Formats: sequence, C-alpha cells, structure tokens
Amino acid sequence: MVSEIVVAQTTIDDESKATALARGAVENRLAAGAHIDPPLTAVYWWKEKIETAREWRVSYKTTTDRLPELEAWVAREHSYEVPEWVVLPITGGSAAYLSWVAEQSTVR
Repeated sequence: MVSEIVVAQTTIDDESKATALARGAVENRLAAGAHIDPPLTAVYWWKEKIETAREWRVSYKTTTDRLPELEAWVAREHSYEVPEWVVLPITGGSAAYLSWVAEQSTVR
C-alpha cells in the first residue's frame, strides 16, 4: 500500500539556512523534494510582544511514513526555539507525480 503524500512546512530567517534545511532533507530521502519560497514578512506573537521578521518558507513533499523522521530531523537542524511545523494533506494530484514522491522518499 502506498503511503499518503503530504506537504510539510517550516520557516526560517536566513536563506542559506533554508537551503540547508531543504537540501539536507532531500539528501537524507526524508522528502522527495522541497521548495523554498521567496522571503515573506511574518508577524506574530513571541514572548508577550508582536514581532516582525523576514523569513523563507520551506515546503517538503513527502509521505506519511517518512513524516516522523522528517519532523525530528527538522527540529534538530532548525535554529528556532519553536520552529513552525505544519502538515498539509494532499487530497489529489497527478498519479505519476504522487508515485514519484513516494518512490523518492523511500530509504534505499
């Protein structure tokens, strides 16, 4: 049975760190691929005040089977005290693409 495909996301305040998080996850086959979005402005509560930061979003394409390992890896490698970690279900898509994600996220 093929695992479900998901997109997991985090953000980080440095483009080179975003690249390292994306590349490391793909090299370790924790994700088939990752996208790094252009810088965005984040506005959020942190330690009882509103913060504004420039961040890059990293979106990982992976399977639910690999998700726990990816989450643990990102938590270890991330520089934030509480990194963003959200998982979005994929409810449809190209069968060829979804098969590719599943195949490339498999430990070899």
